[in-house]
Amino acid sequence: MKTLIDLFEDCITKYADNICLLEKRNNQYVGTSFREVREKVYQFAAGLIELGVKKGDRIALLAEGRNDWVISEVGIFYAGAVDVPLSIKLTEPSEIKFRLQHSGARFVIVSKNQVKKVRQVFNEIDTLEKIIILDQQEKYENNELSYEAVLESGKEFLKTGGEDFSARWQSVEFGDYANICYTSGTTADPKGIILTHGNYIANIRQSLSLFKIPSDWTTLMILPWDHAFAHTCGIYTLMSCGASFASVQTGNSPIETLKNIPVNIKENRPYLLLSVPALAKNFKKNIEKGIKDKGKLTEKLFRFALAVAYTYNRTGWDKGKGLRFLLKPVCKLFDIILFSKVRQAFGGRLQYFIGGGALLDIDLQKFFYAIGIPMYQGYGLTEAAPVISANNPAKHKMGSSGTLVSDIELKICDSDGKELPPGEKGEIVVKGENVMAGYWNNPEATAETIKDGWLYTGDLGYMTKEGFLYVLGRFKSLLIGDDGEKFSPEGIEEAIIQQSVFIEQCMLYNNQNAYTTALIYPNVQALKSWMATHHMQADNPDTYNEIIQLFEHEINQFLAGGKYEDMFPHRWLPSTFALINEGFTEENKLMNSTMKIVRPKINEFHKDRIQYMYTPQGKNIRNEQNIKALQSLLA
Repeated sequence: MKTLIDLFEDCITKYADNICLLEKRNNQYVGTSFREVREKVYQFAAGLIELGVKKGDRIALLAEGRNDWVISEVGIFYAGAVDVPLSIKLTEPSEIKFRLQHSGARFVIVSKNQVKKVRQVFNEIDTLEKIIILDQQEKYENNELSYEAVLESGKEFLKTGGEDFSARWQSVEFGDYANICYTSGTTADPKGIILTHGNYIANIRQSLSLFKIPSDWTTLMILPWDHAFAHTCGIYTLMSCGASFASVQTGNSPIETLKNIPVNIKENRPYLLLSVPALAKNFKKNIEKGIKDKGKLTEKLFRFALAVAYTYNRTGWDKGKGLRFLLKPVCKLFDIILFSKVRQAFGGRLQYFIGGGALLDIDLQKFFYAIGIPMYQGYGLTEAAPVISANNPAKHKMGSSGTLVSDIELKICDSDGKELPPGEKGEIVVKGENVMAGYWNNPEATAETIKDGWLYTGDLGYMTKEGFLYVLGRFKSLLIGDDGEKFSPEGIEEAIIQQSVFIEQCMLYNNQNAYTTALIYPNVQALKSWMATHHMQADNPDTYNEIIQLFEHEINQFLAGGKYEDMFPHRWLPSTFALINEGFTEENKLMNSTMKIVRPKINEFHKDRIQYMYTPQGKNIRNEQNIKALQSLLA
């Protein structure tokens, strides 16, 4: 098998009548078989060829996850073209324009919710010829076509041009480009990551070396389909196994679509789900709220059951070892009377989550493991198509990013590129058939990232002798002390946020300074509840000093004498902090589309506040700027 086309044709041979796609229509999910999907794919691909699409042409795809998304992308492959999947979270016309122009897209396929974005920039892009709209419109402009019209054109083409059509898709090779996936572009112009058919085929095979997916399994694809994680681990890995995947019911707004997720999960009763930390936190919050609503007795019992499960499970690989095996019957009892009922919110069939996208806090992993739906954390990046390692049912250790997939080489290197021994921290560097072909029209960035076939990920980590990979954060976003010593901030930031209900976001800073500082965005709702409990008024000056003291107490929990004093070296914990009145979001460009904070932009945006913390006045946390920030937030 050399291409995604071969993979799909193989599915027809093995699973023609299996359900491939599930989509909500007239208030219920309807299945479409692999055979039926192929019929539409052939028609759409033939319609593209009839429109004049040549091998190697770029066609962009901007739509919510749905049946037609898959049909469109696979149809693009059959036409010998390259798909440029775009994120529906792109809101600025300049973001859309750059990607379409840079990729040289000739056509763009859009849904009704996204078409306005493309119409705004269409006349500014020289290469763009037509907009293909997936949903029926009352009126079409001269440069627009309906999806149905392309399908009808394809049907006619196949009546006489069947041989030409077959010759086209059979000419696609292992090394031909399949996708150009654009990075978020939050630090510079976005880079177009070129993934070949071979990259995908290799990474699907590699992923299946860790996970076995039965052909009768199904999932709900809750992550954006343009992302590499959902793309490979969801769409094509499941497809290769004859399994099915459902799309989330699209609402008229992103919030409406988000609200459909828990309902759609219950309707589809998935066997596995792909998740990222932001979703995991929401799931946990909803579970805890549901338990709390049942009363104090149930909440206390649930907390006790969790504590017992945490003790029994440890970190997964050592579950029930030693005298802890005595807790097994107690855990089984709690599973029957409590945890099994919690799992009903996920449909009752969910075996596990596969976690990716960013570091997943170990406490979250322990929580989901305890309730009987483990979240197996993995690691990867789009440049690696994306999977590099993962925990899995057969071998897992919470806190780690699991073991390596098959047919990949990995080494840990220092800043000079020298390989380090197991246990030492450095940059994660990998080599394998899943490594991208390079960045589209960007040879300089390609040369910086791929050296002698090795992909320099820019991520910091280490390998244990047992073969578990630990990812610690970004190699190039380290805290650097005034003595040159370095430390990754992500683990500390995540722990501070997890352990304090009053801190919603946190970013540490130290660039060769005498001490570390932090930018903190408070959880305003939690603060207001705390104030109400303590009968505090926002117009009382003493209130602000009390609140600042509260934040100081939360940070001090990680210092000597605190509850978490041994979690991190104290020199990397903040000696002072700046409270800010605006969080890090996608809208203000301080967070990217994968919900990771963008440090260079935050550093620039809050440059004055950061510099102020290194003055005698700013080091005093009860400073005027912190009080002003609180006044703004609590007004």
